[in-house]
Amino acid sequence: MDARELRERTLEFGLRIVRLCQYLQGHPVAEVLGKQLLRCGTSVGANYRAASLAKSSADFVSKIKICEEEADESIYWLELLMRSGEVDAARLKPLQDEAAELRNIMSASAITARKNLKQEKHKSPNGQ
Repeated sequence: MDARELRERTLEFGLRIVRLCQYLQGHPVAEVLGKQLLRCGTSVGANYRAASLAKSSADFVSKIKICEEEADESIYWLELLMRSGEVDAARLKPLQDEAAELRNIMSASAITARKNLKQEKHKSPNGQ
């Protein structure tokens, strides 16, 4: 998957989260949980965009790790919504699966970027 496809995928994930949170309006407990989910679920794409504009490899790793964390937090709030019975599990499972896939992609990207960063440091003339 190239950067453009992942950018679109994270945007689509954010849109799906927005739609879910719109659905939760008017349900007091679900609405509170939904606000937390809205913050982290839409943050995945925003931080991925920031990572794609990173000023250095270290900056990229830092930003992509934020994406990973936000995707993982999204999984938490989705699970809480499911377990609380506020939303039918079948409705949330596809979103939870996508959040897990995005988390795994971001994690793998961070690992690769760290390896590349180490190689860059070893290639520099003075090892710095």
